[in-house]
Parts: sequence; C-alpha cells; structure tokens
Amino acid sequence: MKIRNRVILAASILLVVLGLSERLCAKQSTSVAATEAQPSVSKQPGDEGVNAKLVTANTRLSFKLFRELLKKQPNENIFISPASVTIALDMVYNGANGKTQQAIAQTLELQGMSLQEINQANAALKVTLSNPDPEVQISIANSLWAGEAEPFKPEFIEKIQHFYSAEAKNLNFGTSGASNIINDWVKENTNGKIDKMVDEISSDTVFVLLNAIYFKGNWTYPFPPEATKQQPFTLLNGTQKPHPMMFRQVNNLQYYQNEMFQAISLPYGEGRLSMYIFLPSKEVSLKTFYESLNAENWQKWLNQFDSPDKSGDHTGEILIGLPRFKLEYSIELNDALKALGMEIAFQEGADFSAMTPSRLRIDLVKHKTFVEVNEEGTEAAAVTGVSMTRGIPDEMIVDRPFFLVIRDNQTGTILFMGSIVEPEEK
Repeated sequence: MKIRNRVILAASILLVVLGLSERLCAKQSTSVAATEAQPSVSKQPGDEGVNAKLVTANTRLSFKLFRELLKKQPNENIFISPASVTIALDMVYNGANGKTQQAIAQTLELQGMSLQEINQANAALKVTLSNPDPEVQISIANSLWAGEAEPFKPEFIEKIQHFYSAEAKNLNFGTSGASNIINDWVKENTNGKIDKMVDEISSDTVFVLLNAIYFKGNWTYPFPPEATKQQPFTLLNGTQKPHPMMFRQVNNLQYYQNEMFQAISLPYGEGRLSMYIFLPSKEVSLKTFYESLNAENWQKWLNQFDSPDKSGDHTGEILIGLPRFKLEYSIELNDALKALGMEIAFQEGADFSAMTPSRLRIDLVKHKTFVEVNEEGTEAAAVTGVSMTRGIPDEMIVDRPFFLVIRDNQTGTILFMGSIVEPEEK
C-alpha cells in the first residue's frame, strides 16, 4: 500500500468492525442498550497497578508487527501505534473462545496471563497514562457501536465497559449517516488529527469497536525556531533533498552509541516520556539495522542508555539536528496478523462465542496514523479498524533514514514507533 508521507504524531484509534458470517442470520432481540448493567466488582479498575507482564507482551508484539510491515514496505515511511493495536485487540480477545482465543493470545504474546489479569492491567495502564506530565497530554478512549437488536452477551459488554471504559451504543448501520457518526467520534477523540476512518459500513456489520489514543508532548528542551534551516537529507537511494532541520545544543541527554548506530532519548516535559531516535551509522544500511531490531535487543539497548559508564548519560554538550516533519500513514494489517498466528480469527470457523451467539470472523484490520514533529514537540494519532463479517560524538545530525519510538519510561509502554526514510512537510 502506498503511504502518504505526511506526518502528525498523536492520536490512535482502533476501529473494530464486526460482521455476521453469511451462513448465519439468526438474530435475537437483545440489544446493547439492554446489557448496560454495571458490573458487580467492588474494586475500581486500575487499583492493582500496571502489570509488567502485559507491558512485556505488548513490547514483543510491537516489534513483531513492525517487522512484518517492513517486509512489505522496506523502502517507505512506516508509523504505527502498538498501544492502540493492542488495546483494541485485547478488547476483541474478551469475546473469543477455544482455538480462536488461543491464537489471539499467541499473537499478542498473552500466554500465561488470565483474562482477568489482562483486563486489570489494561485498566491500570489507562489510569497511569492519563495526564502523566503537565507538559504532556495523553487521552485514551474506547467505544462500541452495535447494530440494532444484535445479541451481545452482557458479560462481554460489562467487561469492556468496566475495564476499558468503553461507551456502548446502538447504531443503525443501514442508514447513510452511520459512518458519519463513527467518524465524528474518531475526530473528537483524536483532537481532529484523524477525521475519517470509515467510508461506508457494510450491511453485514455487527459492531464497530474503537480505541482512540491522542498524544501531545512539549520537548523538555525545545528547538529554537530561528535555528531551523534547510539542510540536505540523504534518501535510501543515496540522493539528497533539502529539508527543514531543527537544531539545538543540549547537555546531559541520555545517549548510546555502538558500531551500528547512534541513539538518543529526547524527553518531553519532566522526562517521564521520551522520543528515542536511532540513526544507523553511515556504513550501516537501514536494512541491516532492522535485522537486529527485536524486543530483546531493544531492552538491551535501553539498559545501555541507563549506564553512565557505557555512554548512557551524555554529560557533555551535544548538537542535535532533527528533521521537522509531518506524516500520515495507512495500512491493512490482515496479512501481518495472519503471519503472526491469528489466521483462524479471519476464517469461517472463528469462535467469538464469548461476545455473541452469532458466528463472527474478522474481515479487515485497518490502521491509520498521523504524526507531527516540530520545534515545540510532538503530536500523534492512530486508528486501527477491525471489521468482522457473517561512543559519544559532539553532534548527532539525523540527516538520513532513522527509526523512532515514543515511550512511557515509567511503565515501558511503547505508544508509537516508526521508520522515517523520507521526511516531508505538507
């Protein structure tokens, strides 16, 4: 799929559209509105604290999914929100049973965790990520839009309402305005950064499950606008193009360098969240760098950032050069998720009986993102839709393709990650 090379960094929406199998049309009169009873749970979601096992699982999926996308788009910009993808699929996981549930658990790296653990961990993560810093805004919203008179099980609705704070509403998908209602929700919960996710809704649609994440962070050390200047950016084919490059002299940044790359952590606000930039050495291709990129090496490299004796703390002054850019990205995730083990969820025999007696299968998983990086900071957005049917140098100038991650340093959650091979401003 051709990527639009426009960038904006900050909102993430997982759109999950569920449809009926063509063979089954048995419907009951139970509606979502009739199942909105409050769960009988005394503890408030989030009371248990963030579960490190879920963060580890999400990190593993992040790099597995990123690797699959690189296979199809090795020479294009990629920008995804692993946090958005995992939250949406975790909600879908609540509705799966049998081999379908096992396949989703394997793909999401959830083996060894009970459903209760997973849900509690997601609730806690949502709580701890909300308003983490005066200079950082993160909002997470979930919603379920169900076709009228579809027989959803009260237990499923209660779980996503209680643990994921999901709104549950009925919607007549047969009307022309149904897609506009969903797109309005997307626009509102991404602060206008993503204004359209659905073109039209199939008559076979059973429900649409949405997760939206919005992020906006101001740099701890802003780049002075007057220091921005046009500078050559070297593309993958070796040619150069002029592009606005932001510059800033900074002391005491977390930094790491080895024979393969330079890497730096650019903090937002009080430093809980950072953007990690990995710039392959001039002698190392981006492809070679990505061959070593996995969850294990990611953690090993992070540990080096934290070790002053191994260049983790750059106590001297360093000149940072970072391209100012905007990017908009769209991708279908079906093939990637099937390759990672979820193929059964897309087949006629899929078992989603924990959410409804109707036989459902996933038809399409679509992901959209938006990111902007400028002198003040970063703003980002993402949308994922699942439709179901019946050495320390004195400078680091990022003037060639690079890898970036936006991470919550407290929980280890990866909010966004991307491969920028050609920054653009539009």
